[in-house]
Amino acid sequence: MSEIQLFQLALIAFAASLLVSVLIVRSQKWHGGLSHDHDLDGVQKVHTTAVPRIGGLGVIAGILLGCVMFRSQSHDGQAPGLRAEMFLLLVASLPAFLAGLIEDFTKQVSVRMRLMATALSALVASGLLGATVTELDIWGVDTLLAFMPFALLVTAVVVAGGSNAINIIDGFNGLSSSTIVVMAAGLAAVALLCGDQLVANLGVLCIGATLGFMALNYPRGKLFLGDGGAYFLGFWVSEMAVLLLVRNPSVNAWQVLSICAYPVIEVLFSIYRRRFIQKVSPGAPDALHLHTLVYRRLVFKYVDKNSSNPWKRNAAVACVIPPVVAVCVAMSVMVGNSIAMSMLTVLAQVVIYVAVYRRLVRGRWMPSEASRIAADVSVNAKLR
Repeated sequence: MSEIQLFQLALIAFAASLLVSVLIVRSQKWHGGLSHDHDLDGVQKVHTTAVPRIGGLGVIAGILLGCVMFRSQSHDGQAPGLRAEMFLLLVASLPAFLAGLIEDFTKQVSVRMRLMATALSALVASGLLGATVTELDIWGVDTLLAFMPFALLVTAVVVAGGSNAINIIDGFNGLSSSTIVVMAAGLAAVALLCGDQLVANLGVLCIGATLGFMALNYPRGKLFLGDGGAYFLGFWVSEMAVLLLVRNPSVNAWQVLSICAYPVIEVLFSIYRRRFIQKVSPGAPDALHLHTLVYRRLVFKYVDKNSSNPWKRNAAVACVIPPVVAVCVAMSVMVGNSIAMSMLTVLAQVVIYVAVYRRLVRGRWMPSEASRIAADVSVNAKLR
């Protein structure tokens, strides 16, 4: 497909996603009792107004229509096969999406069940599209990946972990969705350089559909992505990464990891912090993620509170983190297929993350400081 055709595909996904998102917001008086996020007192919550948290419906609608319209936008002889593969990935995403959507409506689906559903989606994609991780450019591990049961296990963990990582950073207007757009653009750029039309198409659809949702989510937060949307987009981008590796031997796993590094580092550091420093369950929610600290330490300091625009501070977080992520992703794409350079790019992002995190908690990490920040965030969120 030409650049114009890719743009048309993104525009179709954007328009469909935007239309469904607008309909959700306009009709919330009918479904708000089920779709609204009424839990405003959670330690990780910073919003004060109940709004629909089913924006994932708009995203998946945009991607679905894009898949339907793909063939008419392409004159490539491979278009029927590509469209079939795009539909198969959409089918594979359903367990992850539905588990999250049910949680959005019922608030009764555990994190473990959602992770299991996402792992199931990964296994379905493996069976339908051959999306199975067989090489990670790690000595010893690649030998084990030749054993198919181990490869399937690693694939399920990678995809489920990536999906959960997107859900973790979904805390402020525009933060997770803009991160998704940046990562999808990075993966699509590498795919285009490799001549991989399928992964490029998946990226373009993801970007268009996510931007359609963002039109209602950012900056005012009229619609939330919800668990359904977060797990779906996390699955979609994770599968883009897996397919990019499987279909293009010249692409190394470290380059793909460097493109997707921010949410991965966030979830791994959160597990470490909770398990070994705070001595609590790794799955326990808290207000100590990097994006929450940015909100508490930077946004509250430099963005004036305006009673007529209470969303300004919430939206300001997306003006801090995603631009840095975009620079890192651009660097990751530019280093090419050099494993050494890609590893250095990943390491640089880890160092930046830890340095910024330590700075935001003002020096050496202490459990008492963690408790104080969590309390401050909770109190200030209620005051907003």
